[in-house]
Amino acid sequence: MKPWRFIWTFFIALHSLFALAQPKLDSSNSTAESTFDSTRKVQIAHINITGNKKTKPYIILREFTFREGDSIDIAALYKNLTTTRNLIYNTNLFSIVTVVPYFKTAFEVEINVDLIERWYIYPTPQFKLTDRNFNEWYKTYNADFSRVTYGIKFTHYNLSGRGDQLNTILLNGFTRSIGLGYSSPASNKNLNEGFSFAVSVVDAKSFPYKTDYNNKLLQYNSNQFVKSSFFANASYRIRRGFYKRHIYAIQYNHQTITDSVLTNKYNPNYFNLNKSSVGFIDLVYNYQYINVDNINYPQKGNIISLFAMKRGLGLTGGINMLSLDLNYRTFHKHSHQIFSSIQLMTKLKLPFKQSYVNQRAHGYGDFYMNGLEYNVIDGVAAAISKLTLGKKIIAFKIPVPFHIKAVPFVPFSFYAKSFGNLGFVYNKPPYQSRLNNKLLYSGGFGIDLLSLYDLKISVEYSFNQLGEKGLFLHSRNN
Repeated sequence: MKPWRFIWTFFIALHSLFALAQPKLDSSNSTAESTFDSTRKVQIAHINITGNKKTKPYIILREFTFREGDSIDIAALYKNLTTTRNLIYNTNLFSIVTVVPYFKTAFEVEINVDLIERWYIYPTPQFKLTDRNFNEWYKTYNADFSRVTYGIKFTHYNLSGRGDQLNTILLNGFTRSIGLGYSSPASNKNLNEGFSFAVSVVDAKSFPYKTDYNNKLLQYNSNQFVKSSFFANASYRIRRGFYKRHIYAIQYNHQTITDSVLTNKYNPNYFNLNKSSVGFIDLVYNYQYINVDNINYPQKGNIISLFAMKRGLGLTGGINMLSLDLNYRTFHKHSHQIFSSIQLMTKLKLPFKQSYVNQRAHGYGDFYMNGLEYNVIDGVAAAISKLTLGKKIIAFKIPVPFHIKAVPFVPFSFYAKSFGNLGFVYNKPPYQSRLNNKLLYSGGFGIDLLSLYDLKISVEYSFNQLGEKGLFLHSRNN
């Protein structure tokens, strides 16, 4: 497909989806509504919560948009119940949340909340790939099992019943790691402030030292451990209302690599310093606005994230950097189980002359374009836009044969989708590659499977402007 034709099709579809998303007035029930007193108020007489064996009741009540004794317009009651149900579910503490009103009289209503808690304790065996994703490990390294890290990770997602998490990890193999982390999002009386800390030590036998012109990571491999990292982090969190969060963090990172990497044969700009060991401080601010129906697979609402980080205590040279990331996602539900989403992501790193370790852009985490998963594009400024159109095609539940209250059944939901991506990654010479400083585009279609505890498996057939096409597998579990 010609670039101009792809771009034209992309924006025509974008305009159509925005038109579909606009609310439409329905006058078919105007007569019935004229006889309904939507201003009549009902009082919340009582709130009953059942099923929370571990979680403290006040952690659940924190998510309510109303309190006992409040009076609410009856027309607004359903919206409040739906919003409250979504807020409770989005804590990720419960697998099933049911909120039902019971009218005691014409002016009094009782709210019944029935919950099924998730499993909170996970002593999980670890079998992790060293490479960025399954596709790279399978295709580039021929599914080499020597590039696997194994061990155990222990996580408690609700240690004291306040939604606090404890993480410990012990890994060996291609990478060895020891780590400990704890987070408490509601540690004060008003349940709107929290803190976290984490510390880890990691040794690796391989690490990427450079990205080549064809946008492939070049790995420095050894039978010995050639990179060591120490990381410590502490954060303070504030929650404003139901949807806004502010996170302030300070972290220290110390990295040591083998001296050989700093030669001209590999990458003397790895740290942008003439030494193989460096320690630095990061100061971080993260703003989040999350207002969606399901945080793990949104189909309605908006998510905004602003991430700012100052690395190092200087302004230029070495690993000093100011990094700004902005992520905006909007989701719309349409008729016939159809939904659409638009995602805009940007990155900016100042100054533009950066060390190799600070140039990560496309291909890391969620910052990638479908169809370009095999490519890493370094840069100091980048932007990606994603348009997705999906439809729920089937959903069913399989009962668990044994009586397990936490898992009464295993749900399966299948969604068909099509998508289009546009992107751009800027970098200065001499760090340009074949995909830098040009418009990027890709597209495709696929199937999403959602199952127990928000397990998401995506099978996608994608193509890109290079003429490459293929099947890609993505998985995620919260």
